[in-house]
Amino acid sequence: MQAPLPLNRKRFPWRGGNRFDLLVDGSHFFPAMLTAIKAARRYILLEMYLVESGMIASEFIDALTSAARRGAQVYVLLDDFGARGLLPSDRQRLLDAGVHLAFYNPLHYGKLRRNLWRDHRKLLLVDGVVAYTGGAGITDEFAPTEPLHWHDVMLAVRGPCVADWHTAFEQVWHLNQGNSRNPTPPLPLPPPAAGAAPGHSAGRVTLNEPIRMEIKRSLLKRLRGAERRIWIASAYFIPSWKIRRALYQAARQGCDVRLLLPGPHTDHPGVRHAGRRYYTKLLAAGVRIFEYQPRFLHAKILLCDTWVSIGSSNIDRWNFSWNLEANQEVEDHALAEQVAALFEADFTHSREFLAGEWRQRSWRRRLQERFWGFIELWLERLSQRRP
Repeated sequence: MQAPLPLNRKRFPWRGGNRFDLLVDGSHFFPAMLTAIKAARRYILLEMYLVESGMIASEFIDALTSAARRGAQVYVLLDDFGARGLLPSDRQRLLDAGVHLAFYNPLHYGKLRRNLWRDHRKLLLVDGVVAYTGGAGITDEFAPTEPLHWHDVMLAVRGPCVADWHTAFEQVWHLNQGNSRNPTPPLPLPPPAAGAAPGHSAGRVTLNEPIRMEIKRSLLKRLRGAERRIWIASAYFIPSWKIRRALYQAARQGCDVRLLLPGPHTDHPGVRHAGRRYYTKLLAAGVRIFEYQPRFLHAKILLCDTWVSIGSSNIDRWNFSWNLEANQEVEDHALAEQVAALFEADFTHSREFLAGEWRQRSWRRRLQERFWGFIELWLERLSQRRP
């Protein structure tokens, strides 16, 4: 498979008449997603990065295979690297039930740089009526029965934006398949008639591809125009110079700038150490930094005044350089305040670092930051030499 091509040169527009529901943690978003699958009558589209055999995956496989057997068309697109933990027996269960199963960019030994292109998006779309997007994967790490289950959010989308999510899925499906013998996902349902919209919120679907960083551009625009607050939650935080500069400037101009980042619980400690080397200048500029303590913070949430963006994209150069990403942007005061309340609750379970305290950190922490920062810069140079 070649390096990804542009998927959608025309940006999706802002669309009114949507309804967005914030679902926090697996105890809320997994039941909602499974209920939607069990109610499917026409089709199901599932695009996922992290999928691993276990209790949660079995529940989804049961629901998907049941839907396929009762006549719904089921299309499942998984990232080949992210789904390496999905057992062959589970893959066969899907195929035996008639599920259209595909894997994005299958890994090839000896082709290192080609293997770096990954589909990091998370999407479940049912019958053209509802879509779910966010940061979660289908693994037991998000299961509410796990004492240290990962802290994440998903957004339920109803309204005209659902058709844009369908288009986004269809583009990657065709890019990944590359020939006409593969089944085509069905067209989405037509938008609701005037006066029958499910909500009143404005939303826009934004996509990131390695050669078109729409999510990053949108974030920079909002950072530079924020008047009251910029609150960011990211599982991995290695910001570009442009993003750091925008954060510095906003904080110095009196904007309330806060970062909510993972604490001691993380699946990639090296990424955490690499990102921490930016703390000194951020704190000096007036940015407040919180590290979430109870569990692994895996959420990806951007809040600038009343603008919210939730999806798959972290604030790190790896996401922007190599991954397919997708976020749902929303302009809605009520959702913004709901997201702000979630931030406030998470801040109370976090450790805030002050500038003076951070300057006194141990030599061991400084050494870890330097080492993993070197690794991150090496990967950045590698990404800049992509075809």
